Amino acid sequence: MPKHSVIPGGDDEGSTVHRGANFPTHRPRVFSGIQPTADSFHIGNYLGALRQWVSMQETHETYYCVVDLHAITVDQDPALLRQRTRVAAAQLLALGVDPARSVLFVQSQVPAHTRLTWVLECLTGFGEASRMTQFKDKAARSGDGHASVGLFTYPVLMAADILAYQADAVPVGEDQRQHLELTRNLAQRFNSRYGHTLTVPEPFILKEVAKIYDLSEPTVKMSKSSPGGSLDLLAPVKQSVKKIKSAVTDNDREIRYDPAAKPGVSNLLTLLAILSDASIAELENSYSGKGYGDLKAALADVFEAFVTPLQERVAAYLTDPAQLDAILADGARRAAEVADVTVRTVFDRVGFLTAT
Repeated sequence: MPKHSVIPGGDDEGSTVHRGANFPTHRPRVFSGIQPTADSFHIGNYLGALRQWVSMQETHETYYCVVDLHAITVDQDPALLRQRTRVAAAQLLALGVDPARSVLFVQSQVPAHTRLTWVLECLTGFGEASRMTQFKDKAARSGDGHASVGLFTYPVLMAADILAYQADAVPVGEDQRQHLELTRNLAQRFNSRYGHTLTVPEPFILKEVAKIYDLSEPTVKMSKSSPGGSLDLLAPVKQSVKKIKSAVTDNDREIRYDPAAKPGVSNLLTLLAILSDASIAELENSYSGKGYGDLKAALADVFEAFVTPLQERVAAYLTDPAQLDAILADGARRAAEVADVTVRTVFDRVGFLTAT
């Protein structure tokens, strides 16, 4: 498997633990997480967020987390969850998250997340939690009417994820703005009641991030819940090529970018532009007079060229789970160095006795 060094850190290394071992203290800190609830990330995950995770390592102090605690707000098979957690971590590493420059860890391995959550839950109003729109959406999709309390309160756990690391900024899309606003409100509420303790994070809006749509229904965002139109990074390449070549377009023959009138063609142009490092205008010009089959064939070629070496790197990590687990354990240790300081301070401010 690809080798990464296990990074030492802590006070004995001369670092400032509260700002994060092994990081320049002048860089703003960012936290972000992704759930291990599928067998593969899809191309929308990569282009919409994960590619930016990699680039932010150059400019920020980055904490990236596989949020397995969030995953169990709905039923999970234990063996499958464990496997998918490793697969998620392997994909992040293969895509370029570098444990020498980022702290990469699994959420459940850092107890500070759940410890801080309880304090924040006690500051959260029931009505406030009830207004979280994603709970309503996910509860409605559950179908059996038995949405868990964990699903109801998971925005508070998300707040704890962020606040435990005193994050200055959080990369967010439109669907997460409400949760970040709750996080900011809880930090301000705690600080107002107990004195300044928690950093109030700002949204880090990912600029120029292309929205990737479902290949079979190009008016809706690509999602793991609609596997028929999703381009999964770890799916067999032939399967993905088939999906691309059968992607929905329209009855027109002109290849041009017009999301309103030609959503399918525009989605294919967006994907090809990003993966081939070309502009939409350049592609429109080069495909003038050509058919949709030509556009799809070109996208299939560049997608295959992208995912084939990626799948090889992921496979290399997964063939050595002990080394992968060691990378994650080291990340959890480094994450805990920061999060535990926050929790100790919070517990002291709240009035809990210090264990001796």
